[in-house]
Amino acid sequence: MEQLTSTFTLSNGVEIPWVGFGTWQTPDGETAVSSVKQALVSGYRHIDTAAAYKNEGSVGKAIKESGVAREDIFITSKLWNEDRGYEKTKTAFENTLKELGTDYLDLYLIHWPANEKQFDNWEEINLDTWKAMIELYKEGKIKAIGVSNFMTNHLEALVDTEVKPMVNQIEYHPGHTQDEVVDFCRKHEILVEAWSPIGSGRLLEDEDLKEIAEKYNKSIAQLCIRYVLQNNVLPLPKSVTPSRIEENTDIFDFEIRDEDMETLDAMENVGFSGMDPNEVDF
Repeated sequence: MEQLTSTFTLSNGVEIPWVGFGTWQTPDGETAVSSVKQALVSGYRHIDTAAAYKNEGSVGKAIKESGVAREDIFITSKLWNEDRGYEKTKTAFENTLKELGTDYLDLYLIHWPANEKQFDNWEEINLDTWKAMIELYKEGKIKAIGVSNFMTNHLEALVDTEVKPMVNQIEYHPGHTQDEVVDFCRKHEILVEAWSPIGSGRLLEDEDLKEIAEKYNKSIAQLCIRYVLQNNVLPLPKSVTPSRIEENTDIFDFEIRDEDMETLDAMENVGFSGMDPNEVDF
């Protein structure tokens, strides 16, 4: 029976609930606390945050106040760009634990790769950062480690290390499926996660998506989340509206037919954020 707490199994055997609750752009304070609490009430057991979101403290508070046992919640956070490098990664990780009020993470990701546009020694920066991640993983402080927004050129060096990434979280939604990096990840047993599975709301007015969603008596958001799952990618929908948080969980009573999946696969790029990991300058 498919449900929110069904799991993908990572390459190291760790199980990860196959729909996560995203907190990008969720304001710190009461909004973050209440939305994460609502997500947990709605059945989510996988919460995704990041140092750069500046809401780790509120996420931790919500988890603590929710009454759900820590071991029953899969928590992901991410290392911000200014903290890349061996020593700074170690320090940033400890700060994240402190903010979240936990003594371990289920998953820790490098938020963005150092890229060629920014640094001559970008590969060395990424490898030094990854070395620290591996050490934290081996110390048992993180159950799984991975990356976010890494393209194939950024991943090539990391898959040849002692511990290869277990997850790559990328922008992924109808119209922007980044097939090249997804294929690379599958070849190397790296689970792909989808941030912005609804195109950060940009897809919600798309007439083609609306037409397909209506066939299934579903919303465009539900269609997009289901589409991601049917491609064996882990979606991370986010909302701060209780009714939408609840609605986004109602995706297990239908299956998108093959012909509609093909239509969605062939969609023109209407929802891309414009953030190319090889071009960003932050």
